[in-house]
Amino acid sequence: MLSRTAIARAVKSLSQAAPRPAIIRFIGGADFETPALSTPSGFLRAVQNYECDVFGGYARVVGYERFDGRPSPSAGIASVIDITLTGAIAVGDTVTGVTSAATGVVIAVVTGYIVVTKIVGTFVSGEVLNVAAAPQATTTSAAHGASTALLRAQYKNLAADNYRTDIVVPVGSGSSLGGIKFDGVKYTWRNNAGGTAANLWKSTSTGWSQITLFNEISFTVGAIAIPAEAATLTQGGVTATLKRLVLTSGTFAAGSAAGRFIITNPAGGNFGAGAATLTGGVTCTLTAIQTAITLLPSGRYEFIVENFAGGTGTRRIYGCDSVNRGFEFDGTVLVPISTGMTTDKPSHVHAHKKQLFFSFFGSSQHSAPGTPYVWSVILGASEIGMGDTVTGYATQPGSETVGALAIFTRNRMDILYGTGVSNWSLIEYRAELGAYAYSVQDVGYTVFLDDQGVMSLKAAQTFGNFAHAALSARMKTWLNGKRGLVTASCISRNKSQYRLFFSDGYVLYITFGADKIIGLMPVKLGHAATWAYSSEESDGSETIYFGSTNGMVYQMEKGTSFDGDAIVHNINLAWDFLKTPQLVKRFHDASLEVSGSGYAEFSFTYSLGYGSTEIAQPGAQTETSSFSAAVWDAAGFTWDSFIWDGQTLIPSIVDMGGEAENISLIIRGSSDYHEAIRFSGAMLNWAPRRYLR
Repeated sequence: MLSRTAIARAVKSLSQAAPRPAIIRFIGGADFETPALSTPSGFLRAVQNYECDVFGGYARVVGYERFDGRPSPSAGIASVIDITLTGAIAVGDTVTGVTSAATGVVIAVVTGYIVVTKIVGTFVSGEVLNVAAAPQATTTSAAHGASTALLRAQYKNLAADNYRTDIVVPVGSGSSLGGIKFDGVKYTWRNNAGGTAANLWKSTSTGWSQITLFNEISFTVGAIAIPAEAATLTQGGVTATLKRLVLTSGTFAAGSAAGRFIITNPAGGNFGAGAATLTGGVTCTLTAIQTAITLLPSGRYEFIVENFAGGTGTRRIYGCDSVNRGFEFDGTVLVPISTGMTTDKPSHVHAHKKQLFFSFFGSSQHSAPGTPYVWSVILGASEIGMGDTVTGYATQPGSETVGALAIFTRNRMDILYGTGVSNWSLIEYRAELGAYAYSVQDVGYTVFLDDQGVMSLKAAQTFGNFAHAALSARMKTWLNGKRGLVTASCISRNKSQYRLFFSDGYVLYITFGADKIIGLMPVKLGHAATWAYSSEESDGSETIYFGSTNGMVYQMEKGTSFDGDAIVHNINLAWDFLKTPQLVKRFHDASLEVSGSGYAEFSFTYSLGYGSTEIAQPGAQTETSSFSAAVWDAAGFTWDSFIWDGQTLIPSIVDMGGEAENISLIIRGSSDYHEAIRFSGAMLNWAPRRYLR
């Protein structure tokens, strides 16, 4: 036992100790479950609107913007024009240069200058500016950028606000029902204004344009010639153009072909049962009047893209929505697919071994091989009873020679081995392991939401050997409260993420790296997602879209706001004892490692001793970081200062004070014009004071 003298010497030694450095790496993500003493350094006890960067650190999420095919709000450019004001110019006015004939829309009026966007032409110094043909000012400069990083960010945001008003929701009512990108065009579904039917829309440079749905009419033929698409169907004085041949049974060679024609609106009246001809000499028998293709309202659309024919122009969308027949769509022609079910309303769709799969509650059915229109058992279609409601599909590697299909139901998962109806083998994987609908994704292996949390299914090296593991244990309680709210999921290829969307506007971001989880993060969007879709563009870039309850389609990873609203963000690090839980420490300062690509501000503070009211808690400090990308040929370019990814790294040093055994760093912010920033870690300078008694 130490004497009083020894204790006094120890206390004096501590009080005179020099400051020590301690590094906190921001890594691990959210952990709402582990007790404070056991939580690793760098994890988060509270967080909103941050994501784990695959290379380490916590990055504030990028914004999202409404989309309809027109220029995105974040693409808007703001320019300053110095003026001598002689009349009146207001925000929203269009100014025209009398000399240059250039035009621009005013987004800010400041003493000595105006800020404009949507410039057409080139303004020149010394010209008169007209508003509605009346002179209101004279320019004293050409258009140029703002003088400070803060102003550049604010004016760019004003330009985005102006562009945002141009982008509109597809005409109609209710939620966005589904969406997909195909051959560079984005498509979406929404109920009509009366809510009596669903309409299909495509993005264009002028906004959403409604897709025409054609007509279908059943036929049989007695001739051996195969009708060509774009042929003219004729019956007496009635004609229409053939848009798609849907062969469901028989062959033209045998004169036994039967199926449907997808045709344009007929001219000269309506078709009826009886003989008809097509261009090229094909004779056929129509079985009834044509029927307009319509979609019942309020489905929840799901899609896959597949090429069953194998040609360069036969890649098509296949989809279903739980309230209509499944369908094929090539960007122009929508073909309803009739499976023969009494209630032909599939809920989930997949393609496996060149067979189209649809689910009907507890039944999983597939087409004949290579023929998505043919659902005849005689020709290779079949039904697989699952005994529980099917919620999704995912193809697995299985083995070197034979793939496998995971068929998820709400409470079970089975693996379908084989290549077709002749050798299918359905093996129960785990009776207690199932998936919520719309949660199944492939991140290199299959992930999905089960009652136990987010799970993974990894293909093993040997045939038929699979393993699953829980991925979301550190957010179990949070996720338990949201399992029944799942509406969609998608992946982010660029960020190695699985994203799970909920009807209350939250999204769970899970970042993966090198066969392990880097971290989980909750994100709170300003609009609840009804569907989500990510795809790779022709140039290799990635786009992610989601639809919302207001009918709008949004593009993620765009801009500095949530469709014009501020992004509210915070990270509260776990209580950190700096490896000495019994030692009271005096904190001197902190150096935050911050990186980004534009103007940003954040508020820094910290909490001491579990936030005890018996300890003086600090106030917040606002820090500013102005990042700018290096340019190869910029004047004054210095090789040693160049950052390869075009971002800059700024250590932000903040003063601290106070004494406690542990500390939790806190970073907050809220803005609609700050660029996203990443916090990689912090170095604290602290000195020992005394041991807890």
